[in-house]
Amino acid sequence: MLSGKNILLISPQPWGGLFVSKHHYAVALARRGNNVFFLCPIPLESNQSAKVKIVPVPGYKRLFLIEHKLWFPFQIKFHFKGLFDVLMGLHLKRILRTVKKEFDIVWSFDLGDYFPFRFFSEKVLCVFHPVDEPLNQTAFDASQGSQVIFSVTPDILAKYQSNSAPKFLINHGVDDVFFNQEVGIRKNLLGDIISIGFSGNLRRKDIDRSVFLDIVRFNKKLRFECFGSYALSDNNPDRDDISTDAFIADLNKEPNVILHGLLTPEQLAAAYQKMDAFLICYDVSKDQSAGTNYHKVLEFLSSGKIVVSNNITAYFDRPDLVQMVSERNDNQQLSSLFTQVVAHLSEFNSENLMKQRIAYAGENRYDFQIDKIESILLNISR
Repeated sequence: MLSGKNILLISPQPWGGLFVSKHHYAVALARRGNNVFFLCPIPLESNQSAKVKIVPVPGYKRLFLIEHKLWFPFQIKFHFKGLFDVLMGLHLKRILRTVKKEFDIVWSFDLGDYFPFRFFSEKVLCVFHPVDEPLNQTAFDASQGSQVIFSVTPDILAKYQSNSAPKFLINHGVDDVFFNQEVGIRKNLLGDIISIGFSGNLRRKDIDRSVFLDIVRFNKKLRFECFGSYALSDNNPDRDDISTDAFIADLNKEPNVILHGLLTPEQLAAAYQKMDAFLICYDVSKDQSAGTNYHKVLEFLSSGKIVVSNNITAYFDRPDLVQMVSERNDNQQLSSLFTQVVAHLSEFNSENLMKQRIAYAGENRYDFQIDKIESILLNISR
């Protein structure tokens, strides 16, 4: 069912930098012998002479990027939505002519409804896979025409109840590279520095910056190691702004903070094994996932170490995996919770709890998630 197919994967995030769900699914599906075409997000600028390009992804077999530019102004979307849809349909035909493949599956993670399922042949299996919170009507329109819906939380699935397509919960996945490491319990002896890992785009405005800085400054004896983009030179899509620059500058000033920047998945997995705990600190009211679930949680858990976080609905009943504040929209207790966990780190990182976390993460490897999806697709096709 999920091998030997031509799959168009529609992603709202570009290829490159830190991988998220869309990238990992593309790699895992290609690894199974599918021809996977990763449709990059729509660039805002137009170019009438621009050509659609199919670019093989270096290091991966049967995985291709579809690079494209619109031949009409993107701004039409905001003034003449009907005309925009017609032009997007023509743009898709241009893409399909360039690909020269008949797609078996269209797998969309995009909430922008730029390529509606109605644009595709009735023979195509249309899979809608929202992993972020739907925040507007467009996100609901994007599901129309899908034959099955998968998502990472019951909260998100419940919001698509008006769509009659069958719906299934599939947690975020974790890449195999995070299990190719030597796992062990770090012994923090007298004089050892405790390392706290933080991962993600540091230029994102949904980071609870004031709380994050408070935790860093209150715990000067700990080392905070940040993995992820923090400079515009990292091909960061977020525009420069004064508040973001000030936040990055403040982090750089702190002697107990290390900004590692972007790492390869292999480097990141190895670095996670050297951490003693992990911190997640987002403002749920600004967060694109609304604090429902984060793919990084499973990557952290693959190391066996405890995660301290803002409220995450997907893990509200799993304090053995994630220690979180109880309030959905208030992180004022996160600093004190973090201090309590660090003070009892040997208990939170006991051998038994570490094994439980590693096992839980292992059950959610991307290959296993695709196995679950394949089984569901086979059942609903009967």
